[in-house]
Amino acid sequence: MNALTAAEAISSRMSVRAFTKETVSKQVILKLLNLAARAPSGTNTQPWKVYVLEGNILHKLCQQVCAAYDQIDVNPELAKEYQPAYEYYPAKWFSPYIDRRRENGWGLYGLLGITKGDKDKMHAQHRKNFEAFGAPVCFFFTIDKELGRGSMLDYGMFLENLMIAARGEGLDTCPQAAWNDYAKIILPIIGANENEMLVCGMALGYADKHEIVNTFHTLRVTAEEFTTWLS
Repeated sequence: MNALTAAEAISSRMSVRAFTKETVSKQVILKLLNLAARAPSGTNTQPWKVYVLEGNILHKLCQQVCAAYDQIDVNPELAKEYQPAYEYYPAKWFSPYIDRRRENGWGLYGLLGITKGDKDKMHAQHRKNFEAFGAPVCFFFTIDKELGRGSMLDYGMFLENLMIAARGEGLDTCPQAAWNDYAKIILPIIGANENEMLVCGMALGYADKHEIVNTFHTLRVTAEEFTTWLS
């Protein structure tokens, strides 16, 4: 494929929720990570630490997290055992953020024919997060617990670089905060030490263009709506 411009890579990035089984070479993955590492960070602290899972280890992790997720569906009290290290979402939702969240969720579910009463279908669709949406590669990102909030901002720029670099290679991604609830399962499997906190996961691979879920594109408000000009 022809190389994408920066604008094309950014505008074509999306959260892909169905991947083919086509593998991604270690050489390409290292290229993406080295490009991502050009992200700025306060005083060049470079707070990112990355675990790349493929094959049997990824299958093992997915099996264990899926099992925990299914057990919670049967006994919701078990959810107390699985808590993220930090709050990704607000404790209480409010407009306009709750409106965008609902638009996103029901837009996706509507495309897949899932209605509000379809709890089993909702469970099955959300469960695909913990199968890495079938991707051959899944990244897990950690950060030292002692670092400050600014390092999380730095981390966001690193993750965006990685996703845009992936598009430049004809690959797709899905950044996944859904994994965070299951850090107590994930961190021992990947060999993280006690000072590391799970930031998120990310599926990487080639989008399955035959799956309807990958036709879902989220909307964005325009710059005119979120920008204030001063002079």
